[in-house]
This record gives sequence, structure tokens and C-alpha cells, in this order.
Amino acid sequence: MGLAWGGPLDRYARWNALLEILAEEGRITVEEAAQRLQVSQATIRRDFDQLAQQQMITRTRGGAVANNISYDLPLRYKSAKRASEKQRVGRAAATLVSPGMVVGINGGTTTTEVARALATRGDLMGHGEGTALTIVTNALNIANELLVRPHIKIVVAGGVVRPQSYELIGPLATGILRELTLDIVFLGVDAIDVMWGAAAHHEGEAAINSLMAARARRVVVVADNTKLGRHAFARVCPIERVNTLVTDSGADPALVAAFEAAGIRVMCV
Repeated sequence: MGLAWGGPLDRYARWNALLEILAEEGRITVEEAAQRLQVSQATIRRDFDQLAQQQMITRTRGGAVANNISYDLPLRYKSAKRASEKQRVGRAAATLVSPGMVVGINGGTTTTEVARALATRGDLMGHGEGTALTIVTNALNIANELLVRPHIKIVVAGGVVRPQSYELIGPLATGILRELTLDIVFLGVDAIDVMWGAAAHHEGEAAINSLMAARARRVVVVADNTKLGRHAFARVCPIERVNTLVTDSGADPALVAAFEAAGIRVMCV
């Protein structure tokens, strides 16, 4: 039957939807894509042309086919996908933080929602008492959003920027992280599985995230239900290292039960 969407989408959401369809099915026609995304065929043709220019798909006569690449979409394309679920997960995860904590946060759409929820928590505002929270992150977008919050101390890891996720990665990022101890770390992942653990598509991101997990007293994975039971290229940490999983209420009960049986606290919101 394939993937279908319930109403008109904006451009980035359409691109994400088209790439998801191609990742699953390999090819699609203009006519079928227009019908499934509820937009005109002219709009789909423009979308296909723009995606082809970015070498994310290959245009064919009357449609498009998937390129032989991993669909690790840029963060700006992912932001519209499952937004309400990620906001709920972010708010729930933020409740695990107490004033005075040192909190690690890696890059990603769900962890960005955790940071936003922390930024607006009234009990963390400081009330003139100075820093109420220290955030350690390797994500430039998260640091940028939190800079205007005087009650939050921001520590940014060094490294080379990966444009896909706005994360700083590489050897330059590890020097700072190795010297720090985190009370809690929130990890956004591309996949988490009971047997294989938490994982990411990109090995550079996985390496930094693994170090953040190693430096934390408590590891919290934040992931919408589409990430559960999946595998990705590079492991971030074994499942034994994860203390808590925060996901949305659409999670498969069997997967939730498996994570709980592995000793993980699961919060479905």
C-alpha cells in the first residue's frame, strides 16, 4: 500500500515525504506522487527537479527513482516531520532535569525540542540567583537558541561542522568532552534496538555521541516511534548504557516491552 499523507504539505515536508517513498519503494511517477501528497503534478515536477539538482534523486521520464545513497536528510528537511510527537517527547524529557544539573545534548530535531522545553521551564529561570543549568552541546543550532537565556550556561564542543545536522564532530570536539562530567545526556538517534543498541547514520556523529554517553551519569535516548527496533550504520552505545527511553504513544507495545525487559525505563508520551 505504501506511504500516504493526510493533507497538503509545505516544500520541505513534501521533499521529505518523496524521499521516504523512494527509500521504501525505489521509484514513483509524477502522477502517483501528486495524488499521494495531494498537490498538483506541476508542483511535483518542480520538487523532483530541485531534488535531482541536489543529487538526492534521479529524474526519469514521468517520475523519479532513488539514488543509491543513505537518506540522511538535512535537519531543515526533517523539522516538519512528526513535529507534534517530537515536541511531546521533548517536553517529557525536560522533566528529568533538576536545577543545577550539567546537561549534555547532541544535535537533532527531537533534542532541539528538549532544549526548547528546558529554556522555557519556569523553575529553571534562576530568579536572580545566577546560572540554573549548564548545557553542553555539540549542536550549533541548539547553542544559538539558548544563548538568549541568561540562566543557562552554554558550553559548546569544538570540531568541524556537519551541515546535515549542525553538529560539531571530529577530533577537535573530543578534547573538551573528555574533560567534562555530565549529570544527564539527551541523545537523539537514528535507530535504537534492544540487541544492537543506539545508532546513527554517520560515524562522526556516532563517535561524539558515544563520548557524550560515556561522560554522563545518566543516558536518556529521545526518539519518536519510527526509530524503535531499527538499525543504523554506526553504533552510539550498547543498550546496557541507556537508562531511559522517551518516545511517543505510537510506539509498538511489543518493542516497549522488550526495552523494559532489558532494564530500560520507557516513557511513552
